[in-house]
Amino acid sequence: MTLDCCKAGKLYPHYHCSPPVISNTKAKMTIISFATGCDGCVPSGCDNRYHDDSEMVVALSNGWYNGGSRCLNYINISANGGTVTAKVVDECDSLYRCDAEYDYQQPCRSNIVSASPAVWKALKISES
Repeated sequence: MTLDCCKAGKLYPHYHCSPPVISNTKAKMTIISFATGCDGCVPSGCDNRYHDDSEMVVALSNGWYNGGSRCLNYINISANGGTVTAKVVDECDSLYRCDAEYDYQQPCRSNIVSASPAVWKALKISES
């Protein structure tokens, strides 16, 4: 997995909200590990736990995460003609990042669902 590291002196967009949630809200799915020992991983924000890559779990952009109101609730994700259900366990920070705590990753866009490898596999999406 390649990280999009922040570059010194470059400004990155920061998002305070996400698109409205409707029955088929479009999002960009990224892949992320929530497992113990992964590079840059910390326990999930909703339950302060790590989650194995075989678990169907996601992190949502700030607006959709909604201050944690969606923590441990389930969302449906559709792609490639299939649909899976995944548990919200964390937030993909759209406001901050670009520091050591976040492994110098750029802030998330407003429409991100960061999903575990299990979600990608269930939807038959190549991790590459």
